[in-house]
Amino acid sequence: MRHAGLPLAPAYGYALYARSHALPRTVATLLGTAILAALCAHRLNAYIDPGRRVPVVALAPMLAASAIGISLHQHSTELDRTAVRPAWPRRLAHLLALTALAAGALALAVPGHAQEFGGPAMVRNLSGAMGVTAVATAVIGARLSWLPTIAYVSALYWAGGGVPGRAATVWAWAMQPGPQPAAWATATGLFVAGGALYVVRGARPESGHG
Repeated sequence: MRHAGLPLAPAYGYALYARSHALPRTVATLLGTAILAALCAHRLNAYIDPGRRVPVVALAPMLAASAIGISLHQHSTELDRTAVRPAWPRRLAHLLALTALAAGALALAVPGHAQEFGGPAMVRNLSGAMGVTAVATAVIGARLSWLPTIAYVSALYWAGGGVPGRAATVWAWAMQPGPQPAAWATATGLFVAGGALYVVRGARPESGHG
């Protein structure tokens, strides 16, 4: 009987991790963002002009990435340094799981042909925004990681809307239709680089924590 309680230890550890990172609230925020995106896209009458979806396709991933970034906060760096197992697998699983959940929800919220501003553009923009957020988490801390993301994507939105040319598919990646290869390459590169930085370094310790 002394071993009967051992299987509960991992479950308790997962529950403690989820609560300390506010994962239930983060998941609810992501689902709420997807619902709001679906309602906004529906009211824009995008069937007349798919370009009307641009604000939703640009801003909804930005909000979702910001919510995920805040959940990456760690209350004490000592927990990672003294843990028996390395921390990077938990960071990687946390980042990928929430990103995948948000990508799926947002893609379903705004369906559409790949040539339009539909699901593929949502997934791409979430990847890019999440990359910026992950870099900010490692550099300035999770609680402020939303600030560079909102500033960056908002700047792309205001500066990149309707700008023609091949170069715009790189620097204004968030404003492009779904299948643009250069936009995908930029967003994917941001996600891989930012995600790797966060997984290796973790969230930067903030004043009064860790």
